[in-house]
This record gives sequence, structure tokens and C-alpha cells, in this order.
Amino acid sequence: MAEDVNIQEHIGSLIDEEHRLRTALQQGSITPDDGHRRLRSLEVELDQCWDLLRQRRAKREFGENPEEASVRSEKTVEGYVG
Repeated sequence: MAEDVNIQEHIGSLIDEEHRLRTALQQGSITPDDGHRRLRSLEVELDQCWDLLRQRRAKREFGENPEEASVRSEKTVEGYVG
């Protein structure tokens, strides 16, 4: 469970950075190109973290080792169809 807490804390820090970045974009203190590039990177990393957390929870639920979960590629996590 400690690893899950670390992932959740990382998600929280990414969300905080996303909020700061959006504020900086609105205030014009960073260029739109830089801001949007970093936002895209944050979105991918957040999706990967959420995916990893879901994998770990599913493995635990079904009696598997959550440590076997791994970060999946951008192509995988961004290609999900709901």
C-alpha cells in the first residue's frame, strides 16, 4: 500500500503543477507554446499514474502481486476507448 500512497502523492503534485501552469498561461507569464507542451506532458504522466494505480488495485483485488504492475506507454494509456 505504501507504493499506492507514493503514486497518489505524485498525482497530487502533478495536479498542483497543472493548476500553476494554467494560471501562468492565463496571466501570460509563460508562452502558450511552452505552456501547452508542458500541459500535454502532464496529462500523459497523469494518465500513466492513474493507470498504474488502477493496475495495482486490480492485481491486489484478484490476489496477484501489485508490484508486478508497470507504467504503460503513452500510446497505450492515451489510446483507451471508453
